[in-house]
Amino acid sequence: MSQQPAAELKVLTTGILKQPLRDLASQFEALHGCTLSVSWGPSSGHSPQSNLVRVRRGESVDVLLMVGSGMDALIGEDCFTAITRRDIATSKIGVAVRSGQPAPDIATVDALRRCLLAATSIGYSEGASGSYVGGSLFDALGIAPEVAAKAHVVLGQKFVGEAVADGDVEIGIQQLSELRLVPGITIVGPLPSEVQHVSLVSGAVSSKARNPELACRFLDFLCSDAADDALARAGLSRPPR
Repeated sequence: MSQQPAAELKVLTTGILKQPLRDLASQFEALHGCTLSVSWGPSSGHSPQSNLVRVRRGESVDVLLMVGSGMDALIGEDCFTAITRRDIATSKIGVAVRSGQPAPDIATVDALRRCLLAATSIGYSEGASGSYVGGSLFDALGIAPEVAAKAHVVLGQKFVGEAVADGDVEIGIQQLSELRLVPGITIVGPLPSEVQHVSLVSGAVSSKARNPELACRFLDFLCSDAADDALARAGLSRPPR
């Protein structure tokens, strides 16, 4: 008698959860005898790798994991319908430089302002952190005109930390969990609390999920105590319950 193929879930995730999903996906597969096909992209932006673009063009997704505001947009546009939705984690933004370079002072808002004004180049993503950096942070610091020519968006599936490690930009600003994935950089620290931006990462099971029961179990698993350690190692916190 031929053996039935293992059930498969297609998971589309924000890069914020890429590190913890490395462990959590294999744990869930072992528990349920299934296969998770995980791909990722930024939660916002217009590159072909952006989760917004991929869902809008009809890519098949069983479980969607992304910053809540982006998911709200897809639901509002009738591009995605959720049969269940849960808040999974909160994520903060950090600053990084290339390994071996002096770590700048970013402990206060004034220090961060001086750091960015002195930098030869600044990189940020097209995802949720980059939307905040380019759309709000520079204005809040009063330096938008001064940094406009040297601030660069790192598109698609390239992490900002990779651009820093490659020497493409001097200062990188991205979600801390994403910076932690990249070798060859030093994470200076999070943005000062006065100008910090916390992103809420949500998960949802699609109304078109091929195995909605298994998909709901996976979302429950991500929200369970069993996932806490993996999220904490990535620098993520649980949202208030």
